[in-house]
Amino acid sequence: MVHALERLVVRHTRRLPAPAGPAGDGAALAHRFDAALMSVGFKLSGELVGHLSGLAGPVVVETAVRTLATVREIVGDHVRHNVYFIDFPANVPDTADFWRECVAEALADDDSRARTVDQLRAGVLDLLTLPSYGRYRHGYEDMLAVHDELIAAAGDRLTVLHLGADADTEAGALYPALAGSTTPLSEEHLRDLALLAEHCADGPQPEAMPVRENRAVVNQARLRSGAAPLLDTVTDVLRLACALVDGDVTLRVPTRFRALPRRHRRALLAGLDALVAASPAKLSDVSAHGEAWKRLGERLHPHEYPHWPRAAEVFAVARGERRVPSFDSRVEELLARGEVAGAAELLASHAPGRLFRALDRLLRTADGDKQREAVLAAVERAAPRVSGRVVLSVREHVRNRAGGSAGQPRVFVNREARGWVADDTRPALADADRERVMAVLDAETRRRLPSPGRLLIDPDVLDVALPLSGRAASAGLGVLPRGSVSPVEGELLRFFTYWRQASRSTDLDLSALVLDEEYATVTWLSYTALTDVEGRHSGDITDAPDGASEFIDLRLGAVRGTYIVPQVHVYSGEGFDEVAEGFFGYMLGEGEQRGRPFEPRTVRMKSDLRGAGRVALPLAFRRDAEGRWHAHWLHLYLRGAPSANRVEGHRVTIAVVMRALMGRSYLTVRHLVALMQESGTATALWDGRTVPDAPVTFIGLERPEGLAPGSRVFTPENLRDLLPA
Repeated sequence: MVHALERLVVRHTRRLPAPAGPAGDGAALAHRFDAALMSVGFKLSGELVGHLSGLAGPVVVETAVRTLATVREIVGDHVRHNVYFIDFPANVPDTADFWRECVAEALADDDSRARTVDQLRAGVLDLLTLPSYGRYRHGYEDMLAVHDELIAAAGDRLTVLHLGADADTEAGALYPALAGSTTPLSEEHLRDLALLAEHCADGPQPEAMPVRENRAVVNQARLRSGAAPLLDTVTDVLRLACALVDGDVTLRVPTRFRALPRRHRRALLAGLDALVAASPAKLSDVSAHGEAWKRLGERLHPHEYPHWPRAAEVFAVARGERRVPSFDSRVEELLARGEVAGAAELLASHAPGRLFRALDRLLRTADGDKQREAVLAAVERAAPRVSGRVVLSVREHVRNRAGGSAGQPRVFVNREARGWVADDTRPALADADRERVMAVLDAETRRRLPSPGRLLIDPDVLDVALPLSGRAASAGLGVLPRGSVSPVEGELLRFFTYWRQASRSTDLDLSALVLDEEYATVTWLSYTALTDVEGRHSGDITDAPDGASEFIDLRLGAVRGTYIVPQVHVYSGEGFDEVAEGFFGYMLGEGEQRGRPFEPRTVRMKSDLRGAGRVALPLAFRRDAEGRWHAHWLHLYLRGAPSANRVEGHRVTIAVVMRALMGRSYLTVRHLVALMQESGTATALWDGRTVPDAPVTFIGLERPEGLAPGSRVFTPENLRDLLPA
């Protein structure tokens, strides 16, 4: 358990919990540990080196082995990245020449000759039937033997690991940060929260858990440890039941309930009875998940517990035996009668968060200035009772509802990161209404922001989008939320993807589409276009029982377009949510810097591929008017086709998506910093080298060394904590 917590802390905080053990002279081993870390793009802080140097050698070695395994997985170096063309990026053949070579080899093979001849006569050739196509023709060690060692360059990434407290203390600090997060967590973070909640079940608990999914995970741990669950809605009980059977606590996917232990059944029914007895109006929430309640009722057997009659009412409502109008139906009835002001007042009084989410619709359907004024007044009254995340989300939404938005492409992204585009047919919001709403929201955000003392800002973090959703970013290294923009420094840009199939043959294809400033196709690199002026593709791998990798190498100076859009397609087999493992990333090199196809020190970003679609768009690259390149973070999955997805078939769709995304404005760290400055906060830009002697609040991409004790640090790993509650 301690080692699992240590790994979790390193991933989330880039701090290594202080190893404990007998004293000794571990200086030499600590420096060897540091050198080994540098080979994968990490290093120890001076403070951490000093701590390890005072420990006995075996303690340092054990710590090094565990930590190296963790950081290699973070960066994607825990697997063997082979390539189809052994010399990649050198000596990649022309696509047509390569295919002719594969055909010639098939004709020379007794087992495949007849089948290949038949296909050639028919005029349709299936590349997958050619013996030499799509499968590695050399081993991993053979590939390494033909590549030189990487020559270190000044631009190589070095991520610093800092010294933390002991594992229990670090876990105790991380637990309330995740449990009390104001934004929904990703699936990986929810799994981490479950581990932390179990470990911390007997200790202090978060004061508030605004995200219901987090509450369900914590309640599961509390129930298993004998503590009472924390419940305030009937849906909390349903989420807890899903957690107890390892189902979906977000309630997006139907959960198959199984038999529960009697103590769990009693806890769930007792919780329901107490909630409904205290507030019968809470029964109105049942119909939103009626089918799930009916399935759960078959497992809980509420009729066996007549002393909890209020719990039985929940299932009667779910079965339709008792009618309880839902809150949403009351709102809809008012709107159907044209009573927009009444609907706004009802929402403001009982569900201020829903008022904010319905704001656009209410303003559009308001009939005349009097109704619009009633809606705006309701927003002003309700603002102090709306969560900070919703306040900021609505602020971002309203900013994008300028008069010119009508008729423009509108991008939608659901909670599974599935994206699609449609024309914006909504009438524009009046500029005066937009300005008034934004002023209210900014004032409310400014009021809630804590006084940070002296603020020290890394300029590169200013254009990082605020993490308003857990699905706005994938788990990994160097990953920023959707909508973020970050500079790209380097001449050689290399994309990579790795996947390992779980149970059936799976072919993922890495591609890169180059678009001009009007989003028209310039060219692409893929298995159907191995070479072009821009770069090289490493070759197509069509089966990955032991894992497979594909790479694309580009020289940014040779790119003829404005946008580069890397993408991963499911050609056949398992989807991104089904493979045993899958990730994407990119590396940056300088000049003629050479090395293996995968060099962990040059990895700038690595993210897991987990999404509900057959085409993944992790990010895109844009060249500005001065010729500088920037990464724009997308984290999108397109539906695609069930099979045979290729870059050629999605060029138009991707161009439309790119146009919509590039036209959207996101709230960034810059917005919060500006609000802090308006409140009188002293702010300085970090020069990347020196730090003040006094404590500061630092916001940046990575924690600098030497910050004074008492400093607060916000990096992408915990940027959600910067959002006001």
